[in-house]
Amino acid sequence: MTRIGKVERTTKESSISVQLDLDGTGEVDISTGVPFYDHMLTAFGVHGSLDLKVEAAGDVHIDAHHTVEDTAIVLGQAIRQALGDKSGIRRFGDAWIPMDETLAHAAIDVSGRPYCVHVGEPEQFNTFTIGGNYPFVLTRHVFDSLAFHAQIALHVRVIHGRDPHHIAEAEYKAVARALRAATEPDPRAGGIPSTKGVL
Repeated sequence: MTRIGKVERTTKESSISVQLDLDGTGEVDISTGVPFYDHMLTAFGVHGSLDLKVEAAGDVHIDAHHTVEDTAIVLGQAIRQALGDKSGIRRFGDAWIPMDETLAHAAIDVSGRPYCVHVGEPEQFNTFTIGGNYPFVLTRHVFDSLAFHAQIALHVRVIHGRDPHHIAEAEYKAVARALRAATEPDPRAGGIPSTKGVL
């Protein structure tokens, strides 16, 4: 079974192309024009065992916001496309990621009902920009957009942390690992993992 998604989206603010393979080995090629976001998406692909290629060009001379959020939209759409009818997947997945002083948890239901709960990020970092190019508050936008367009229920919690870089990275890795667990084939399930018969 081939589970590949490829989506392109162009607006007046950005031009995004995403290709991914849910059954990949973590080979990544990321270029968004936002260096820290490249770092996060690289971690996302590697720890999610996704073969992931992202090419984005946007108005980063104004702000990273449009490019980061639009890329998350397209990434979510590519995940949804790659999932197909979701037959034979585990559906649920979660992951705990410790990163030095930080601990993050993510849980996913590939439900077809988009929802995002994102809690625990220290409020004092709301005005902080990581690496001079990635506003810390964008992480919430990324996961909101990803959940909506992938049509998944996503819960992300920061249990504790004091380094903005570590907090963001632990969140991305936790979501990647939870997505990997939720979308991997379940050898004991042959059909749609729902009593309704559809996801």
